[in-house]
Amino acid sequence: MEAHGHSLADDLKKMMQVAAGRRKSLRWMMASAAALPILGCGGSSGDTTSSTSTATTSTGSTGSTGTTGTTGTTGSTSTTSGSCSVIPEETGGPYPADGTNSNSAGIANVLTQSGVVRQDIRSSFGGMSGTAAGVPLTIKLKIINANASCGAAGGMAVYLWHCDRTGNYSLYSSGVTSQNYLRGVQEADATGEVTFTTIFPGCYDGRMPHVHFEVYPTLAKSTNASNRIKTSQFTFPMATLNEVYASSGYSASVTNLARISYASDNVFGDGYSLQMAAMSGNATDGYVATLTLAVIG
Repeated sequence: MEAHGHSLADDLKKMMQVAAGRRKSLRWMMASAAALPILGCGGSSGDTTSSTSTATTSTGSTGSTGTTGTTGTTGSTSTTSGSCSVIPEETGGPYPADGTNSNSAGIANVLTQSGVVRQDIRSSFGGMSGTAAGVPLTIKLKIINANASCGAAGGMAVYLWHCDRTGNYSLYSSGVTSQNYLRGVQEADATGEVTFTTIFPGCYDGRMPHVHFEVYPTLAKSTNASNRIKTSQFTFPMATLNEVYASSGYSASVTNLARISYASDNVFGDGYSLQMAAMSGNATDGYVATLTLAVIG
C-alpha cells in the first residue's frame, strides 16, 4: 500500500471541502437556470405573431429594359390585408411616359393629353398616327381595395402601357418616338373592373414579357404621377407565350424568350403568383388576360 503522506484528519477535512464546493456549484447552477428565458421552438423570447396582418408595401429597385437596356435587381414583396394579398410594388421602368422622365424630345407625359382615357390603345392619339400590329389581346383587370375589406375599388383609375411586338416602347425606342400607342387610362367601373384592347407584347432581350401599370385613387388624379398609389407589372403563362410567339412578327421574341425565365427575371424572380394573368383564347382569334389585383386605397 502506497503511503500518501496525509493523516485521516487531513483527508476528512479535504472531503468536507469538496462536498461544500459541490453544494455551492449546485446552488449556482439552479439559480442560473431560473434566470434564463424560456425559448419556444424556432423563435426567441421576443417573437410574437399577430392574428391580423397590416397591409404595407415595399418597393424594389429594379428598372425595366428596352431593346438595348439592362436592369438591376428587385426587392419586391407582397403583403396581406384582410383576405387579400396586395400586389407587389415594382418599378415603372425607363419608359413610363407619365411625366417622371424624359425622352429625346423632353419630358414625356401622356397623362395630361386629351384622348389618353380610352379602352382601345392599339393606335396613337393626340395628333400622332400609327397602329401597333400583333396578336389581339384584351386585358381585364379587377381592382380591389385592401383597406376596404378587399371590396371592389370602383372609381379608381389605371394607366397601362407595354412594348409592341418587336419589343419597342412608343415615345422612347428608336423608330417609334413619334408614336404613343399601347398607352392608355381607364376608370374602374362600380365592380372595380377596367378593360383594355391591345396587342400581345413581344419579348425583348433580358426580360420576361410583361405589362406595366399604375393605379390612381380617381380618374381626376390620374393626370399627375405623384398621385399614384401603386406601380406594378404582370406577366403571362409560358404556354401562352410559346403559342403567341409562333405567330408572324414575333420571331425575335422566340430567341429572346429562350434566354430568360421567370426565375432569372429581375422583377418576377422573387415571385410572381400575384402577377400571373389567367389566359383564354388563341393566337388566331386573340386572347383575354384577366387579373385581380389588390391595392391599398
